[in-house]
Amino acid sequence: MKTSGILGAILLLCASTTFAQSSQDKNGKFSGVLFSDYYWVAASHDDNIEGENGFWFRRVYFTYDRQLTDAFSARFRLEGSSPGDFSSSQKISPVVKDLYLRWQNEQHQIEAGMSSTPTWGLVEDVWGYRSVEKTPLDMQNFASSRDIGLSFEGELDEEGRVDYHFMLGNGNSNKSEFNKGKKIMFSIAYEVSEHIVVEAYADYNDNTDQQDWMTLQGFAGYQSDDFNLGVLFAAQKRENATDFTTGDPVDLNLEIASVFTRFSLSEKANGFLRIDHTFDAIPDVDDNDYFPMSNQAASTVFIAGLDFNLDHNIHLMPNIEAAVYDDSELTGAKPEADFIPRLTLSYSF
Repeated sequence: MKTSGILGAILLLCASTTFAQSSQDKNGKFSGVLFSDYYWVAASHDDNIEGENGFWFRRVYFTYDRQLTDAFSARFRLEGSSPGDFSSSQKISPVVKDLYLRWQNEQHQIEAGMSSTPTWGLVEDVWGYRSVEKTPLDMQNFASSRDIGLSFEGELDEEGRVDYHFMLGNGNSNKSEFNKGKKIMFSIAYEVSEHIVVEAYADYNDNTDQQDWMTLQGFAGYQSDDFNLGVLFAAQKRENATDFTTGDPVDLNLEIASVFTRFSLSEKANGFLRIDHTFDAIPDVDDNDYFPMSNQAASTVFIAGLDFNLDHNIHLMPNIEAAVYDDSELTGAKPEADFIPRLTLSYSF
């Protein structure tokens, strides 16, 4: 049986079980999230995709949550998306995004299985526009949003102002394990006041062939009903990576800084703006789905747009995403700029 058929059967079983037992257990529920765009590649460093335009689904979530007992719960989430490489034409196929068992008490929780990593959960909350673009480290392929392993998180004080999140995972996202090494991730956040929070994050990924990755990130955020502001800086060391100028193994030291904001314009409209700067050429950003970038030079990314709340959990967001580049160490010239206007529709249920 094909993978899609297996997953469909699992969903059907979950649904029938839920509806059959609805009179006995009202905690099981389905939910969904969708991000879709009309896009136009107005300019690109890659001549092959300049002028491309069309409709696509960047993200489709379908989630089933079930409270098993007072202490235990479970989640099963499927994710699908249109191909974003401007060359593939296959149909949308689901993959497993979350699959875990959770134990929880008043201050702590443990998750076993495939779950969210500590890398940018808080950053994504303050940014608030995952429907428009990934967080900076996600966009620049510094890490993954999911891993398979054990996750521990909770509060370290009675007031709930100090939060921690520790995870031991395979280090291979939601894919299968392929080496002996593991990835260790840890974040700790402190709520300075009702609106201000700071966070420190670190990870170590024991990869194959002594190509280990180490990441440090510092973040500060301000949140209120009418205004959000976030500032982050991150550094990553990639051991024995390939130097794109010589092809020789070299230790890469990569750095990225970002500042972003959301601000209220009216009861039904917000504006948002973000600027990311990489201080180095990032080797694999040319593989980015939906917004491929040049891997030949350091970059500055600009994201700006408006958010119109059409109804409960339904948002229409005209936005632009652009990248400009420094001089390339390889060619001495600047890659052409990337510029993609989009009209984004986001809704959840």
